[in-house]
Amino acid sequence: MAKREVDIVVISDVHLGTYGCHAKELLKYLKSIKPKLLILNGDIIDIWQFSKSYWPETHMKVVRRILKFVTEGVPVYYLTGNHDEMLRKFADFTMGSFELRNKIVLNVDGKKAWIFHGDVFDVTMQHSKWLAKLGAVGYDTLILLNSFTNWFLTAMGREKMSFSQKVKARFKDAVKFINQFEQTAADLAVEKGYQYVICGHIHHAEIREMEASDKHGSVLYLNSGDWVESLTALEYHKKKWTIFKYEPDNFRSDNDEEDKTDAEDLDAKLDVKNLLERFKQETH
Repeated sequence: MAKREVDIVVISDVHLGTYGCHAKELLKYLKSIKPKLLILNGDIIDIWQFSKSYWPETHMKVVRRILKFVTEGVPVYYLTGNHDEMLRKFADFTMGSFELRNKIVLNVDGKKAWIFHGDVFDVTMQHSKWLAKLGAVGYDTLILLNSFTNWFLTAMGREKMSFSQKVKARFKDAVKFINQFEQTAADLAVEKGYQYVICGHIHHAEIREMEASDKHGSVLYLNSGDWVESLTALEYHKKKWTIFKYEPDNFRSDNDEEDKTDAEDLDAKLDVKNLLERFKQETH
C-alpha cells in the first residue's frame, strides 16, 4: 500500500513504557505515512513511570520506526514534556536530522508556528510535582482498568467507553482547566505575534481559532491529543491543518506485515531499558 504523503505530522503524549500506551496502533499509523517533517511534542517516553519490567516489543518498534525516519533524512524534532523532563538537560542536542528541543518556532508557509508541550501552564506541575506524579500513576491505573472493561464490553457486542473522559466531563474543574490552558496559550501566542500555537499535555485534540482575552488579535490554537485515549495526531498538508483520528477499521489489512525494521534483533531494547532506568534514578 502506498504511504500517505504529509507535510507535517505532530504527535504527543504517547507515554511509551506505560500500560495505557497504544503503541501497536501508533506503529500502524507511522507505517502508513510519509512525512516531510515529524514533531514529537512531549511525553513520548514516560520516564516518570518507566519500569524495566514493562517495555513491550511494540514500544521498542515505535522507537525504531521514529529512528527509521531519521535515517531516511526526515527532520524529526523531539520537544520535551513533563513526563520526559529529564531530557531537558540535553536540549539543543542534534544528531543528523534529529533535534532535541524544549520548544521551537517554525515558518509554515509564511506563518509562524510556536510549538511546545504546554506543561509550563500547569500549576500542579510548577508547585506540586509529587502530586502530579501521583496523579499520573492514578491515571495510568484508570486507563488499565478501562482496557479490561472495554475488552468485556467488546466481547458482549457493546460500545466501548472512556472512564477518564467521563470523569473529565463530570468535573467542572477539569473542563475549566482545559479552557484556561487553551486561553493562556492563545493569549501568549497573540502577544508574541505568532499565527499558530501548537501544544500537547492535556490529551485533548483541538483545532480552533481563538481570540485573545484582550480582544487584540487571534491565533489558530492546535493540540495533538494523545495515544492513550483519543489516538490522534495533527497533520498539515496542502496548507491545511487537520486532526487525524485512528480508526481500527481503516488499518485492518494494512501494514500488518513485518518489515526489516521490525524483524531486527530486539535484544537491543535492553540498552534502552538501562538508559531510561538511569534517567529515572537521576531524578531521585
